[in-house]
Amino acid sequence: MATTAIDTDSDTMAEQFAAVRGATEALCDPLEVEDFVVSSMPDVSPTKWHLAHTTWFFETFVLAPHLPEYRALEPRYAFLFNSYYVQAGERHCRAQRGLVTRPTVRDVFAYRSYVNDAMMTLLDRIGDDPSHPASAVITLGMHHEQQHQELLLTDIKHVLWTNPLRPAYRSDAPAPAPATAQGWIPVAEGVHDIGHEGHGFAFDNEGPRHRVYAQPAELARRLTTNAEYAAFIADGGYRQPALWLSAGFAAVQAERWSAPLYWELVNGAWHEFTLHGLRELDPQAPVTHLSHYEADAFARWSGARLPTEAEWEITAPEPSTVGRFADSGAGHPSADATDTPQQWYGDVWQWTQSAYLAYPGFRPAPGAIGEYNGKFMSDQWVLRGASCATASSHARRTYRNFFPSDARWQFTGVRLARDVA
Repeated sequence: MATTAIDTDSDTMAEQFAAVRGATEALCDPLEVEDFVVSSMPDVSPTKWHLAHTTWFFETFVLAPHLPEYRALEPRYAFLFNSYYVQAGERHCRAQRGLVTRPTVRDVFAYRSYVNDAMMTLLDRIGDDPSHPASAVITLGMHHEQQHQELLLTDIKHVLWTNPLRPAYRSDAPAPAPATAQGWIPVAEGVHDIGHEGHGFAFDNEGPRHRVYAQPAELARRLTTNAEYAAFIADGGYRQPALWLSAGFAAVQAERWSAPLYWELVNGAWHEFTLHGLRELDPQAPVTHLSHYEADAFARWSGARLPTEAEWEITAPEPSTVGRFADSGAGHPSADATDTPQQWYGDVWQWTQSAYLAYPGFRPAPGAIGEYNGKFMSDQWVLRGASCATASSHARRTYRNFFPSDARWQFTGVRLARDVA
């Protein structure tokens, strides 16, 4: 499950590109060819589609405008593998991606190889010249592919879970670790600058940098555990409408939620489906696969709340490679026994109470690339940190992930916050 990091300090852009593209294909090594084609719900794309869409991105936004002699291997792929870029042309229906048996998996890997060769030709010409108009888009494309590496893992997990045999993606599950006692970290009251500072890569939604005012508050020193969430369930948390937002309780009733996604009662004991198969629930591991509705209801039940994204960014340290990322191969969150504030990055994405909106002064880029983030700034919530399916080099303190309120198939969990009088 190893995902090779982008080493921007020493690797050439060509080496970075090769590492990212190779890492995506390495994630496919445990799969059988039948696994590549399935879509188990509208939010889940087939593995084959992720492989092809990330290739289409480089073909459409890099090669077509910057390599004059480039000719598409199959022009009709543009219709199949565009995602949501309206200005880039017509698109195949997302919910029907799992019905497309052709091109075959072999054809898609050939497509990747064809585009990789053309990209290497272009990279050989432009070298590491940051002023070349293709350079910024290539860098964006590599980070875009890392996003799809994470989606590939979370999507194939859902695909395997829908199979009654509950097959495992990998068999080598990590050993559980004990969680430390919960504690609280003060959020520094006052005016703070948040958002990307302009050095190094960031997605457009991470800026502009701007000032916010933080009220006195505290953030939990670690993530919420399975045992803590199980207590919420045992106390009838899913049956108490006073704990829930109205739309959240409606979702609970309509979807018959009674536990996080992938939890199952087996002979009266909670088990959890993981990338390593169905396993007995680890009570000390961070709870994951919660919707924003569930995270918010649990926080209310706990006498706390979810943090704002500003509180999270003000308090969080700069990311390090310590933690459970995709690189580690853990494939599932785990407790951390260290005594310092922990689990800011890796393990699970952390829901905030902040709506996903534009920062003051935000302007999307012109053209189809401008559709990358800005057009989704409605009816979504910000998540911070990273998860066990995220490449470690993809994590940033200013990173703004976002999903709608009812999304549960990602590795999403809870870090509590509370106000200080």
